[in-house]
Formats: sequence, structure tokens, C-alpha cells
Amino acid sequence: MSVSNDLGQWYKTIPLITRVWFTAAAVVPLTARFGILRPQNLILFINPIIYNFQIWRLLTCVLFYPVGFNYLINLFFIYQYSTRLETSTFNGKPADYIFCLCFLWLCNVILGSLLSIYVLTDALILSVIYIWCQLNKETMMSFWFGMQFKAMYMPWVILLFNWIVRGSFLVELCGIVVGHLYFFLVFKYPQDFGGTRFLQTPNFLYRYFPNERSGVSGFGTAPIPRRQTDAENNEANRGRQVFGGRGHVLGDH
Repeated sequence: MSVSNDLGQWYKTIPLITRVWFTAAAVVPLTARFGILRPQNLILFINPIIYNFQIWRLLTCVLFYPVGFNYLINLFFIYQYSTRLETSTFNGKPADYIFCLCFLWLCNVILGSLLSIYVLTDALILSVIYIWCQLNKETMMSFWFGMQFKAMYMPWVILLFNWIVRGSFLVELCGIVVGHLYFFLVFKYPQDFGGTRFLQTPNFLYRYFPNERSGVSGFGTAPIPRRQTDAENNEANRGRQVFGGRGHVLGDH
């Protein structure tokens, strides 16, 4: 009884959007594993979508995965990295995070249909991992066999590992490309290059999922714009020139 209570308490601590994704990613493969649904009806076949209106495939193709060790790894990645994003960069901004996931989902489905990739669960998860890693580039990560490296290399390590184990990296590459596209359009291009932010969360999402509170905290805060940093440095340099001294911190002797 205590074990079930502990699991229930742990489940409730998962942020809402991540909890929904985690639950769907856990349940959909199990329905196929126990014969409730056929795996062939869950993957991204374009012809049934077009001619038989089986539009659920567009969603189930990013949720279905054969039950096994990699299935558990995917659930761990969703819990770990989606939770970190939702409680940091998108903290108190459910509409923005829903739009982020929808954008990643749509782009991965488009790429998957063009490249004949039928199961895109890995791709969507790696897109989320890529965004978090770009927002936390200098964070030290641990991987199997005691490997340690900065977070910016994590998606590429996963790609390389899967290439060695499975002999293919196309799915992972799709996830990285889509994740980079979102990161570039939302963070890199507007902040570092002063460009227009082309991706804007639709207003109707704010009506249904209003911001809970302002500000973000913890891992994954948005990077400081380069132009803002340069302006602050120039202002500081002018201050040093006006007073003409090296300056001392209080308490220095």
C-alpha cells in the first residue's frame, strides 16, 4: 500500500504537461503490447491518413514505441528533460510550452513523412533534449560508463550511441534538426542577431492556458541576448573611463 502511495505522490509531482505526455507515451505502447491496438495502426503510414482519414496516426506515431528497454529509456528522458524545460524556461507558461511541443511534433511528422520514418517517438524526445541542452550548454552531464561532457554535446552523444547500437541515426538527426530550428527561431535569431521572432504562441492558447506567474528559475533559463550583454559592457567601460581609475572592491587593501 505504501509503495502505491509513493508512486502516486511521485506521479503527482510531475508537471502537468509533462505528465500528460509521459502518461500517453507509457499507455499507447502498452495497448499495442497487450493486443488492444495493432502497432500497424499507430505508426506513420501516409496513405491511410489521406485515403482512410486515419488522422490519429499523426499523433500516435510520436507516442508509440515497442515495449522494451528503450521504451523505459524514452520514458526516463521524457520525465527528466521535459520536466526540466517545463519547470525552468517555460515555468508558469503552459501555453508557450504546449506551442513548443506542437511545433516540434508537427515538424517531426513532416520530416518523417518525407523520409519514410514511421515511428517518431525518439525524434520528438531528442528535440526536447536538444533545446534543454542548448539552454544549459555548460552543464556537465554524465552518460554510460562514467562518460562526462558538457550538455551541448548530449544530443550528439545519443545520436552516436544509437548509430553504433542500431546502425542508424536518421531518426535522431531529425530530432536534432527540428530542435535546432525551434531554438534558433525562438532564442538565437531574435536575441543574438536582433531578428524578428517568427514563432509566436497563438493568443487562443493563452485564453485556455494563461500564464501562472512571471519569471523563470532553475535550469534552462533563456540565454541573455548578446546585444544586451555588449551594451552593458560598453556602459561599464564608459564608467571606468569617466572616473579614470582601476577601481577597488570594498574590503580590498
